[in-house]
Amino acid sequence: MNTPRMSVVMPVYNVEAYIEEAIQSVLDQTFEDFELIVVDDGGPDSSIALARAFSDPRIRIVSQTNRGLAGARNTGIAEARAAYIALLDSDDRWHRDKLLHHYVHLQANPHVGVSYAGSRMIDETGKPMAVAMRPKLLNVSERDILCRNPVGNGSAPVLRRVALDRAAFPHPDDPQRTCWFDESFRQSEDIELWVRLAALHGVTFEGIEGLLTDYRIVGGALSANVVKQYLSWSRMLDIARQNSPDLIARHGDLARAYQLRYLARRSIQLGNEGLGKDLFDRAMALAPRIWIEEPVKSVTTWAAITFARIAGPDAFRRIARPFLGAAA
Repeated sequence: MNTPRMSVVMPVYNVEAYIEEAIQSVLDQTFEDFELIVVDDGGPDSSIALARAFSDPRIRIVSQTNRGLAGARNTGIAEARAAYIALLDSDDRWHRDKLLHHYVHLQANPHVGVSYAGSRMIDETGKPMAVAMRPKLLNVSERDILCRNPVGNGSAPVLRRVALDRAAFPHPDDPQRTCWFDESFRQSEDIELWVRLAALHGVTFEGIEGLLTDYRIVGGALSANVVKQYLSWSRMLDIARQNSPDLIARHGDLARAYQLRYLARRSIQLGNEGLGKDLFDRAMALAPRIWIEEPVKSVTTWAAITFARIAGPDAFRRIARPFLGAAA
């Protein structure tokens, strides 16, 4: 078989409602020289049966016992044959020119190790929301990666294989397996890798214009997940402190404040204005400077919390639905 120029890694676990749309968005790419590695992570639903119904020879399905998202990505990366590796979660989808734009970007800029673009938010039905991720694209520093994670989500990056391999390490319980993502994480595994690549291995991150990923926000999550996400993110910071103590000494509090403010917004979306207020207050006490650095997001977060506390979560969700769709 000829070696493809792009490898697409798609972990799959219980996504039968979305997987066909995700796979089709890859097959519809204007850049056609790719392989799609679908990693069956042992889910009990019909996701893999739906994937097998596609007859395109560029699709390969690799099965494993359940290892979680990080483990499934590691398996896919180990199977990948191309010099560039794109990640796509199986409940998201891509703009048809995404791979083409990233291929051109990486070919033209050999110093770039991770290429990414902005993302449009969609609700669980696939309807676009009135919000989007528009990250910083150029002159991205270690501080930017730690504090604001411009990559944004796991379906946005396309990575140069030689840059990604700088972060490879043997699995602690199975030295025959190579890891890039830390499989001990069930959340925050992506930001942990991005910080490690940038701060420990000197990999350059650079974005390109456009909203090239449709990032799906699924309703029905629990506020308890916000706490779990914060604990996982805090563990990421602890690991980063071991790897890059100077970076965390300079920017750790600011990074934590931004994460607390993000989780405050998520808590409000989930209808828990009390938790949202607590997280927001902690963020502002820790690093008041984010009022100045990002005044619009800070003010809108404060306003949403205030309105939700006055009107109640049900009224807030009704008002927010035009912006948050079925995720509100």
